[in-house]
Amino acid sequence: MAEHMSQSELDYPFKLLEYFNGFRVSKVIFSACELGVFDLLLRSQEPLSAQHVAQELGTSLDGMERLLDALVGIEILEVEKTDGTALYSSTDVANLYLAKGSAKSLHDMIIYQSQTIYPLWNNMVDAVREGKNQNEKTFGLPAEEVFQAIYRSEEEMLKFMGLMNSSWVLDGHDIVTAFNLSGFQNIVDLGGCTGALAREMAKAYPSSTVTVFDLQQVVETAQKHFSQENDIIVFQSGDFFTGEIPTADLYVLARIIHDWPEEKCLTLLKKIYDMCAPGSGILLVEAMLFENRRGPVMTQLFSLNMLVQTEGRERPPSEYTRMFNKTGFQNIQVCRTGKSYDAILAIR
Repeated sequence: MAEHMSQSELDYPFKLLEYFNGFRVSKVIFSACELGVFDLLLRSQEPLSAQHVAQELGTSLDGMERLLDALVGIEILEVEKTDGTALYSSTDVANLYLAKGSAKSLHDMIIYQSQTIYPLWNNMVDAVREGKNQNEKTFGLPAEEVFQAIYRSEEEMLKFMGLMNSSWVLDGHDIVTAFNLSGFQNIVDLGGCTGALAREMAKAYPSSTVTVFDLQQVVETAQKHFSQENDIIVFQSGDFFTGEIPTADLYVLARIIHDWPEEKCLTLLKKIYDMCAPGSGILLVEAMLFENRRGPVMTQLFSLNMLVQTEGRERPPSEYTRMFNKTGFQNIQVCRTGKSYDAILAIR
């Protein structure tokens, strides 16, 4: 690392200090979301003082003023002085992605990161030492029951489903258009959660029928909290590990394989292969490592998250290709989207 640093960085470790404080920056944004700062500023027709924000959100003036100033410092908010009073307003980015009411809101993703991922990462040292997730130490739940921990209450299930929904609102279009999938008439999204990715698929390929297949409790929650008027997708309940899966021309596995050890992944891929007619296949969606595993940094961090929360990992394309080949798939294409998630299309 040192050989790539400038002399100024060796004289004073600016970059290292920036990294050290990264968790503080995250918590500034997380806390503002949880308190409702961005929603209040979006609703307001004019910039607000710290006193006004504190009063509306029920916080101390001193604490809110410090939080708002930090948000200005990281360029999430803007500030101007009028008659000696600092007045705060949101940037376009904050309005678009951080306010709960925005069409592209990442609010649910942020709440999940703050309230679930953040506590898990506090036990990263133990995860690395033990080589297993930290659900037991963090939440008092068995390490081997990954989704029992993730779905440990209706509130927690909704948080996780909100995270998934935010992910596909952000990345869904790039994923479903990574390949031309118009030739697949019957598409089933296995573990499709809220249906956000399936809706993007249905919008991109209106002549195709798109079904979300997930656990009964997930389907019921999705229909109750995430359904849309005149919905263009269908929901079906079941367990793709232990039960039968529907017949389809294309199966979507989005952020599924990375949750599990290879043996379990191979079992699922072989089960899907046996359901596929010639010309049918799988669209696999994951954050893919480079072949040398030296990046992307975001994917390396995702892989650490798989260590601390699940039984899986992120992988480079060659590992997915090998698993596909091992279960019978031969025609395999890889597409890096340049965003958080990439796509692999495997045809029987």
